[in-house]
Amino acid sequence: MRIGRMAEDLACGYLERNGHKVVARNWRSGHLEVDIVSTDASGIHFVEVKSRVAPVQAGPEENVGYRKQKRLAAAARAYLHSAENKPLLVQKEVFFDVFSVIFEGEKVETKYYPQAYIPINY
Repeated sequence: MRIGRMAEDLACGYLERNGHKVVARNWRSGHLEVDIVSTDASGIHFVEVKSRVAPVQAGPEENVGYRKQKRLAAAARAYLHSAENKPLLVQKEVFFDVFSVIFEGEKVETKYYPQAYIPINY
């Protein structure tokens, strides 16, 4: 199983155990992609999953920089405005989260960063 797929499975499990309903995985529109889209009582979450195999010099979440945030915001806009997702527009709020996974042999370290960033002027 690919590392990325295993990390996404871990993220989905974590989100579901914590009150989220996963509504899409690996959603694509042209060159744009969202790893996980979930909803909870507070709104809709666009979750970027980043994973690495140890040893690492920096956490995987550090790789969600300005350019990636800009692409994720564009993907979220496309997702929300697609015909089948119009009902999600009634949600309270839109959040951009990051889920980080580091694999080290049998050990797995996960971290969830809700509201990791707020896209501005994208």
